[in-house]
Amino acid sequence: MVETERLILKPLTYEQLIKYIQCDNSLEKELYLNETSRTISPELKEAFEQTILPNVADTTKNYLFSTLWTAISKLDNKMIGDLCIIGEPNSSGEIEIGYGTYEEFQNKGYMTEVVSGIIGWAKTQPNVKSLIASTEKTNVASFKVLERNMFLKIDETETSFQWGLQL
Repeated sequence: MVETERLILKPLTYEQLIKYIQCDNSLEKELYLNETSRTISPELKEAFEQTILPNVADTTKNYLFSTLWTAISKLDNKMIGDLCIIGEPNSSGEIEIGYGTYEEFQNKGYMTEVVSGIIGWAKTQPNVKSLIASTEKTNVASFKVLERNMFLKIDETETSFQWGLQL
């Protein structure tokens, strides 16, 4: 678990991930949280089925580098968004992150705080040397989160920016 000023970042277990994708508030009940109005995009559902769940189920891997970290507002006692680390550090010590804020909690600086919290956690992981992320060029809010956390633009394609942060 990681704690920031306003948030608790909780890495979900396999069983909790199953409850998360059911979107029936069973996870919120288990974690003693107030209910949220969250939905799961087709892309996230596919990521769960093809990558997240199989990787978290693999006991040879450190699940913290594959699971969803849910961000919980201390004030509201609600899940406000999520961050996922996309696999264990590569041979260069690099990890990739992806994140999203539930609609009702957007534009409040929460995701900047979530990413900052994960950077702090990553610094305590001996094999992690840098973080990378990718944003759509049109998603200004998403790349502002990275800029506020000192990520630098390292590459771009026609539609996206690639970002990096050396620890």
